[in-house]
Amino acid sequence: MLKMKTKVTASLFIAIGLFASAANADQPTTATKQVEQSLARINELDSTYRAVISISPTAKQDAQRFDQGPVGYLQGMPVLVKDNIDAIGLATTAGSLALKNNMPSRDAPSIAQLKEAGAIILGKTNLSEWANFRSEKSSSGWSAIGGQTRNAHDIARSPCGSSSGSAVAVALGYVPVAIGTETHGSIICPASSNGVVGFKPTHGIVSGAGIVPLASSQDTAGPIANSIENASAALAAMIDAETENYQTLVNGLRTLSNNLDAGKLRIGILASTLGYDARRDALFNNAVDKLKAAGVEIVNDVKLEPYAEFWDENYLLLQYEFRRDLNNYFATFDNDLQSMTLAKLIEFNKKHAKQELEHFDQSIFEMSQAVAISDKEYQEIRARGHRATREDGLDKVFKQHRLDAIIGISGGPAWLIDHINGDSFFGPGMSGYPAIGGYPHITIPGGEIEGMPMGISFIGK
Repeated sequence: MLKMKTKVTASLFIAIGLFASAANADQPTTATKQVEQSLARINELDSTYRAVISISPTAKQDAQRFDQGPVGYLQGMPVLVKDNIDAIGLATTAGSLALKNNMPSRDAPSIAQLKEAGAIILGKTNLSEWANFRSEKSSSGWSAIGGQTRNAHDIARSPCGSSSGSAVAVALGYVPVAIGTETHGSIICPASSNGVVGFKPTHGIVSGAGIVPLASSQDTAGPIANSIENASAALAAMIDAETENYQTLVNGLRTLSNNLDAGKLRIGILASTLGYDARRDALFNNAVDKLKAAGVEIVNDVKLEPYAEFWDENYLLLQYEFRRDLNNYFATFDNDLQSMTLAKLIEFNKKHAKQELEHFDQSIFEMSQAVAISDKEYQEIRARGHRATREDGLDKVFKQHRLDAIIGISGGPAWLIDHINGDSFFGPGMSGYPAIGGYPHITIPGGEIEGMPMGISFIGK
């Protein structure tokens, strides 16, 4: 994974800290009790919601060991992990039958660091198969391994994805923190749609090793949590120690404190997320009123306008990187999967069509396999995309308006699950620019429309 040079932006911590609230005061005090309560909750509910794919066979022993000696600052917290991230003792499947026996020999670095900080890996969460990069008619939260994950607030509605199970598991109270991955909205959308906190970090500050790739220029792991504090603490544990200003960043995440005053903040409103639905706008305006009450200076009508081919080119870039990165990922294996390729996956799905292609096709797989651009063309597309999102995009807007953060609507309320037509999205969100440009993006609960959650997003420098 390529790394951006990253400096801590204390102002983003202040902005999200204005909405921070204490985590569950009734949280058990021992690791064993936390794990027992989590497992009981999963046993009670998950046959309906299908947020969890597997449970660690050593979770209870791990908890008992933590209770007998010192633990890190996560204090024996049970954590669930999206099933495209390696954790010892649990298969890494990406939701696909092709990987059902893919047992990693080591933890992904981010998971090893969570354990070192005192987390107990409870199990794996369901996801949109292959991180929702298999079909243009997909149903978020469905995988051949895990079935259909359902929204925590209405089982008829989508959990969004691709970190579907992670968001639902937190919303249902299975765990205070679950780990997801994002390439373009896959942490932000399910967190927003299930009414929890989702933190997509700056690209490159969390190691991408041990994670099934989609596109290395955008992929990152990050936490989904029941509070800003828990999300920040988990992210602090996951950050690669080689990150520039590592200790300053970790300290800021762990404390959400600094020497700046909220009254000195300037936050811009991203205009493109407003005007779709008056109910969305009303919830968003409530959040803005809280910022104003805290003394934040609000800048209205901030606009980002990419070049005409921007979104189509980014889609082509993802297809190119997916084929390249997935083939390279398989080549690193030391088992029978070493010879697997995207082309062979396509054939595998055809042979297992009854299970794998039950609800939707593999059109994106096929487009990615057939993509025909040279490395030079790829590099040119990537450079144009970065310039559009960075120098001519977010950097320009931050500088022009002297902003500390940008705020907007994360996305609309969840749609009905539809295995015939696939996903629907109701209104624009915020994920594109920070995902492609590599900027930090956090969504926090912003209220509900007819009982369905909607998130408020912050983008930092």
